[in-house]
Amino acid sequence: QVQLAESGGGLVQVGGSLRLSCVVSGFTLDDYSIGWFRQVPGKEHEGVSCMSSSDGSTYYADSVKGRFTISRDNAKNTVYLQMNSLKPEDTAIYFCATPFRERCLGVNGMDYWGQGTLVTVSN
Repeated sequence: QVQLAESGGGLVQVGGSLRLSCVVSGFTLDDYSIGWFRQVPGKEHEGVSCMSSSDGSTYYADSVKGRFTISRDNAKNTVYLQMNSLKPEDTAIYFCATPFRERCLGVNGMDYWGQGTLVTVSN
């Protein structure tokens, strides 16, 4: 059974940093790509980042490029999202997700995701 469990969300001030973590089970990061999307309640979700399992290629939404970094520890079946220079518009629920394929479909096309973790960026 595919499961993803996020942690690390919280309240942070503008310009601050947070690191989100996600432990996966039911599949391995050696074989399947992994990523993140976010959603503000009442709005469409937005793909944030993805890392391909095959060659480690990374993809980022333009809105987070240069500020967010995705990484993974295959031995721990854990993926991370380091978020720096946070802005109020980054406030959202962040979901760890997988397109359940070897390569990312950009930052979209996710098939499985976790329960999400809330990130709030305050002025």
